[in-house]
Amino acid sequence: MHILANRLQAAKVNSLKNSEQFWKKSVLKFNSSIQEAISNLNNSGLKIVLVVNHKDEFIGTISDGDIRRGLLANLNINDSIKKIINYEALVVPPEFDKKSALKLMELNQIFQVPIINNKKNIVGLFLRHSITIENERNNIMVIMAGGIGKRLLPHTENCPKPMLEVSGKPILEHIIERAKSEGFLNFIISINYLGEMIESYFGNGKKLGVNINYIREKKPLGTAGALSLLNLKTKEPFIVSNGDVITDISYAELLDFHSKNNSIATMAVNLYEWQNPYGVVRLDGVDIRGFEEKPINRTHINAGVYALSNSALSFLEKDCHCDMPKLFEQLMESSQKVIAYPMHEPWLDVGRSADLNKANKKI
Repeated sequence: MHILANRLQAAKVNSLKNSEQFWKKSVLKFNSSIQEAISNLNNSGLKIVLVVNHKDEFIGTISDGDIRRGLLANLNINDSIKKIINYEALVVPPEFDKKSALKLMELNQIFQVPIINNKKNIVGLFLRHSITIENERNNIMVIMAGGIGKRLLPHTENCPKPMLEVSGKPILEHIIERAKSEGFLNFIISINYLGEMIESYFGNGKKLGVNINYIREKKPLGTAGALSLLNLKTKEPFIVSNGDVITDISYAELLDFHSKNNSIATMAVNLYEWQNPYGVVRLDGVDIRGFEEKPINRTHINAGVYALSNSALSFLEKDCHCDMPKLFEQLMESSQKVIAYPMHEPWLDVGRSADLNKANKKI
């Protein structure tokens, strides 16, 4: 797994130093699968796939949003990309200058524009990030870091789970740096178990170039209960993340997705696949209706990252234990709009010793 901040920075450097080559990482043949498109996005870090036909002629683009819409429409990651390609993507000719390209991207609220010559060949790619600096976001990010981490004993006997080191730095620091790379500068960390170690290490966030405040739980309040102690001075939606989740998800895109859909609560969900080691017999009573050899089962799991509107806080009882799934259930029972944000980015919940070892190997 690579932290997205590093990928974005590398992409920016490549775009400036080697403008003839950096975009080639994002080129994909039109007969590829959605899984290959996901891998392309993750490997290039450019947030766009440039699709070409067998003659290497440009035919369209694929973005994170196109993939998510496909997954929401029940497409499988092994399906062809042909159903999710944006065949009407905006493009510009080689003579287009950066200033004009920036204006075009701002007007259309996009971040990349392919450069296509008169033979329909890709000759470059304008990146909004390489022309202008990402705007700071005033939205707050809340990180739940009060858990005991029983499944990680003995690692957590004298260290809170979010402070366990992965690749030489605490998990919590990875999360903060990742969010900072997208313009998030204001954080609230909820602490309980050995919380003084977290507060001592991060302080007010100055050494990381961010602002950090704390919610000090007097008792464990779960993955949502601590939000009842928030005293937000803004009505803007905010991000909530578990303190043991390392992921390349774009917090900014999650927040934008939440706002665009007018949701009160949005849950990032990750596709989980597992293969039954046995052949399955399909029955109707005692009658055999068919067989399936070692089928692959797919389901969506809670990724531990959320976007919430301020109004969701009114459904919490102050200083009472509540986990996030329970909050979502309460919102649904009250006919509030709650939605899922299908993610495909690398994700790891560091909840067990095996996960900790896996994280240190991957990052």
